[in-house]
Amino acid sequence: MLKFRKIPAETIRRMPRYLRAFSLLGQEGQAYISSQALAGQLHLKPPQIRKDLSYFGDFGTRGVGYPVSDTARRIREILKLDVAQKAVLIGAGRLGTAIASYPGFAMFGFDIAAIYDNSPAKIGKKLAGLTIQDIQTLSGIAEQRIRLAILAVPSESAQACATLLVDAGIRGILNLSPSWLKVPKRVKVVSIDLAMELGTLLFYL
Repeated sequence: MLKFRKIPAETIRRMPRYLRAFSLLGQEGQAYISSQALAGQLHLKPPQIRKDLSYFGDFGTRGVGYPVSDTARRIREILKLDVAQKAVLIGAGRLGTAIASYPGFAMFGFDIAAIYDNSPAKIGKKLAGLTIQDIQTLSGIAEQRIRLAILAVPSESAQACATLLVDAGIRGILNLSPSWLKVPKRVKVVSIDLAMELGTLLFYL
């Protein structure tokens, strides 16, 4: 049970960073790490790390640090990553192809289970070991109880694809198209527009 009901969105966004750090430390054979050392790796402040983790209970021991393996396990449970999570990829263009081949999903337990596109030239072909399927058959994922989707399609196709995903029972969409999606409140959307992110970055240069 969570220590506090209201958890800041920024804290939730940092939790995967902590998981990645603890997972890599575990792979290196490190048993413990202090908040000071962890903060140095993540370019954060130690009090911020301690506060973030405190929302989810007691972590670590004063003077000893955080047990790497146990902390990674607990964060996985918090993020619901203690079991493999399947996702569908919508879009088999250049961006979709790069995503399908991205090895970083494995660390978090994500598995791209199916790929869909609307191009007759791509449907039926193989991508990352999967056969690209017709987007119009997307409703079939409801039987697999897949809840996550990655949307990597042009802006003009994004809303129509999002509607199909919602109808198929998808509850979370990672939207990589430069378009804002209209979905029911029960569906969570996280949008990443690479051009906008570059524009934000440029402001600080």
